[in-house]
Amino acid sequence: MKIKHGIFTLITICLLSCNKEKKEAAINSVDAAVWEIDFLDNFDTFNSDNWQDQRIWVNNETHCYVPNNEFGTREVSHGTLKLKVVNIGEKQSCDNYDKFGKQHPETQYVAGRIASKNKKEFIKGKWTARLKLGTNGEPSMFPAWWILGAQNNEPPVQETNETICWPMTGSGEIDIFEHHGDHHKNSFTTGAIKNLGECNKGDWWSLRKGFNADLNEFHEYSVEWEKADLVYRVDGKEIYRNLGEGDKYPEAMFAILNYAKITDSPMEGEWVMEVDWVKHEYRK
Repeated sequence: MKIKHGIFTLITICLLSCNKEKKEAAINSVDAAVWEIDFLDNFDTFNSDNWQDQRIWVNNETHCYVPNNEFGTREVSHGTLKLKVVNIGEKQSCDNYDKFGKQHPETQYVAGRIASKNKKEFIKGKWTARLKLGTNGEPSMFPAWWILGAQNNEPPVQETNETICWPMTGSGEIDIFEHHGDHHKNSFTTGAIKNLGECNKGDWWSLRKGFNADLNEFHEYSVEWEKADLVYRVDGKEIYRNLGEGDKYPEAMFAILNYAKITDSPMEGEWVMEVDWVKHEYRK
């Protein structure tokens, strides 16, 4: 009787487990089916209907953002976008300004930064980029893939409603992928910037978390905020979520891809972030 009872129990557990797996598979299938792509850039070329160069000085970055692939900092070739930091060997003047009108000092480093501001902006949904780094873990590296509220008052200011200071509602920030080379070799951080209720006062760390990854390989990094939570995924698998933070981002947001040099650590040659594609999806 004990043997029969054990067999019956095993069968029951198996059936429950199988039914659970089938249910989860069905849910995942349905969930995948309701996402519709409304923006996709495969980077066959640099499409100015989707992106513009963003020339700005933030975070005390030590490079100068330059436009039009100057010095090879924003190259599109062989179906991918390459954003770079390049050591040009001698200091030159820089026409980047911070939000308070202060000009960047002379520098020998130049970099690429693009934004979909006033090109492709969306309320909620899911943003995803497939990208990799050619080199990682070196001091001063700061490549990023992130989204920002469309009413942000930092350059370029092109619309009359772009008057809201970071990180207030309308200028909120969600960081999907950031690599801090000063701290870890094969890791990145992801998460939202907490609004502390005043201009230029954001909590960078309490809502963010670090994760290990092989950054030299292509991965899909995404955030979705269709519901109350912000959900972060790598290659479709959830790795983190900001509980209840999704409702705090009601504004349209645009995407930014940039490669920054964040400290004075010396570098030679160039650093590269390669982006295969970027897309936005919405719930059907």
